Amino acid sequence: QVQLVESGGGLVQAGGSLRLSCAVSGGTFSKYTMGWFRQAPGKEREFVAAVSRTGGTTTYADSVKGRFTISRDNAKNAAYLQMNSLKPEDTAVYYCGAVTATVPRSSWYMYDYWGQGTQVTVSS
Repeated sequence: QVQLVESGGGLVQAGGSLRLSCAVSGGTFSKYTMGWFRQAPGKEREFVAAVSRTGGTTTYADSVKGRFTISRDNAKNAAYLQMNSLKPEDTAVYYCGAVTATVPRSSWYMYDYWGQGTQVTVSS
């Protein structure tokens, strides 16, 4: 059974940084494209970033380009989301997802496995 566990969320002031981690167990991590999504209260889950199985290809939502960086470490079975220059509108629960695919996917319904989420709150 594949399990994903996010960590690293918290409260930060606007302009600050956070690094989210997603630890994966129970599967072959190198087979999965990994993605980060977020969901604010009253809103649908939205795509943030995704990275291919090898880490060689990444894709980002326009709203986070230039501020967020997705990465992965296949030796540690983990994916990361470095978030810089945070804005109040980045406040949401952040989820990592995994799907057996060769290229990054930006639609949440394409993902097979999900973590429980970690709260990110950015104060103004």
